[in-house]
Amino acid sequence: MGTMHLDISEVAQRSGLPASALRYYEEKGLIASSGRRGLRRLFDAGVLERLALIALGRTAGFSLDEIARMFGTDGQPRIDRLMLTAKADELDRTIRNLSVMRDGLRHAAVCSAPSHMACPKFRRILRAAGAGTAKARETSKKPEKVETLARGKRSRASGPA
Repeated sequence: MGTMHLDISEVAQRSGLPASALRYYEEKGLIASSGRRGLRRLFDAGVLERLALIALGRTAGFSLDEIARMFGTDGQPRIDRLMLTAKADELDRTIRNLSVMRDGLRHAAVCSAPSHMACPKFRRILRAAGAGTAKARETSKKPEKVETLARGKRSRASGPA
């Protein structure tokens, strides 16, 4: 019996992704069609598991380019554990920042100060938010380039594990 093939509409229905996203993922090299049935692309049924891995990566905050690098030339996952650790550290920072923001919003909702701008705690949160935004703007592009360069050097410099 051969491998089961799904057309693009079946993959879209089962994955919950629109066909346009599937075509884009194929264009980016994240998935590959296995042929056509008329004008419709066909995919091996294994594409659903690969799409689930892509969804997991997207939920964790990885870019599509980062996710693409997590697959070997044979299509099997080849995940850089250092990249996973770095992303987990980034998520820890995001969780801490969101927790501070949540606590600040809860405080602002019940604060007895005549106005939020008169509340010392709210003003501290406001200053921190402003400083964080300015810092994010200053460094938004540089770390990714440095990280990419460092990752490239590390992979060339280190031999087989």
